[in-house]
Amino acid sequence: MPEMMTGGQAITAALEALGVTCVFGVPSQQNLALYEALSHSQTIRVVGARNEAGAAHAADGYARATGKLGVAITSTGPGTTNAVTGLYEAGFASSPVLLITTQIDRVHLGRNRGFIHEAEGQLPMLQAVTRRAERPLHGHQLYDTILRMGRDIQSGRPQPGAIEVPTDMLGEMTAVERTPFTKAPPHVPGADAIAHVADLLNGASRPLLWLGGGCVRSGDAEAIRAFVDHFGAPVITTPNGRSALSTDHPLALGSAPHYPAFRALLDQADVVLAVGTRFQFVTSAYWTLPLGKNLIQIDVDGSMIGRNYPAAASLIGDAAATLNALRQTLPQQQPDPQFLALAQETRRAIDADSAQRAGPDHAQLCAIIDEVLPHDRNIVCDATMVGNTWATYRLPVRDFQGFTYSTSLAIGPALPLAIGAAVGSNRRTIAIHGDGGVMLNIGEMATAVETRAPLTLLVFNDHGYGILKTLQKQTGLTPFACDLHTPDFVGIGRAMGMAAERVTSPDEFRTAFERSVATEGPSLIEIDLTQIQALSL
Repeated sequence: MPEMMTGGQAITAALEALGVTCVFGVPSQQNLALYEALSHSQTIRVVGARNEAGAAHAADGYARATGKLGVAITSTGPGTTNAVTGLYEAGFASSPVLLITTQIDRVHLGRNRGFIHEAEGQLPMLQAVTRRAERPLHGHQLYDTILRMGRDIQSGRPQPGAIEVPTDMLGEMTAVERTPFTKAPPHVPGADAIAHVADLLNGASRPLLWLGGGCVRSGDAEAIRAFVDHFGAPVITTPNGRSALSTDHPLALGSAPHYPAFRALLDQADVVLAVGTRFQFVTSAYWTLPLGKNLIQIDVDGSMIGRNYPAAASLIGDAAATLNALRQTLPQQQPDPQFLALAQETRRAIDADSAQRAGPDHAQLCAIIDEVLPHDRNIVCDATMVGNTWATYRLPVRDFQGFTYSTSLAIGPALPLAIGAAVGSNRRTIAIHGDGGVMLNIGEMATAVETRAPLTLLVFNDHGYGILKTLQKQTGLTPFACDLHTPDFVGIGRAMGMAAERVTSPDEFRTAFERSVATEGPSLIEIDLTQIQALSL
């Protein structure tokens, strides 16, 4: 039976039907009717960001840490353009983020009269960074449009989506018939296809298992772990797939297949089973790794099969569901003991390589973080020197869906990503930032305080864009434009209302980090890199 409600209430009802319990956003003149409706919801928490980019990134972090739909709310024009970077990052990471934004009143659409926040090209802009972007023009379309979009962007390879709603529709009464939401079941390949791949794998004596972000997005930690144990092959993960398998698993080799030490093992492998990855540029050493022989690829998105390397065989299906079906068909494997021994040597070599790149001080910082943090945790890493040397490759990951990083290698998103992860999972979360990157979303420190997020913000301060300065030196360029005036981060943290302190050594860091982890809510630690041995890429 249809109900009469406002457009804002229709959107809220649709979000409730989708199972959404948290949204991130910035209120504005255009979306107040939506916020009014959300204020009466009994199930949806509204988290206020300080910038629309922060809202989109936080929704992304929430989605990655929980496996649920992330939702961001902005307004037309500048509010939406601010959010585009967050949608771009979510798309790169295959993260289901739904942006609900506004558009100017229908009577003014297409007239180019200079109406406040007019943005006629907003829809094609959103279409450029989402799988699906729509502009409904009738109130009765809102509920079904959001349910349809929520189902779409969470199906297959997750991607962001966006809906823009003319402001006048949010307060206008409309008839809505509530329909239940059912999420599409995970796709599993047919029995014949599964059997064919099982036959190929059953004949391998030196198999290698390569797990990507699709294994994390599948949301089934037990299915992934069960297949790893059944298959018995050494496991390499991409950075985006790091939290598919705990670092301390005996078959885990780490997340640095681009390190030279990995080549010998790859040369020995007689089959590589790659699951949920498209072999991005860093992971594949800019597509120079020899992966063209006997590659079997599993991906929920058929367009990813053979995109960067030819596959000898493939299965199109959800990572966890497909591995579960494959495990039931494939006899338990016993790889060549000499190959397994080589895998352990490779693991030790990769660990030694990463320790050398980090240097003793940074290796000690890494060990302290792992020791002090509970295993039930989130690690969120920005694109920074620390991330590119040890946080993304060396810092152990203990919990499923417990690692997030800037997949597009943009600087700046780690703080709001971490807020979303902390709010969504309620796990102790650390955000690893450089002093340059943290400035892009520094206002979100206020959001962290406001939400009482269990978050530790680590700011590694070398007074500049350290990674860019290193690249300039390595490539013979003139060091230029990468030295920065940095503020008093401790002072900013305290002004925002969080505990904050500065450290100059690993010993000082341990004491400060122990205090931070024991603190309810957010805190900040600034690490003065001028007092700590330098990193090397």
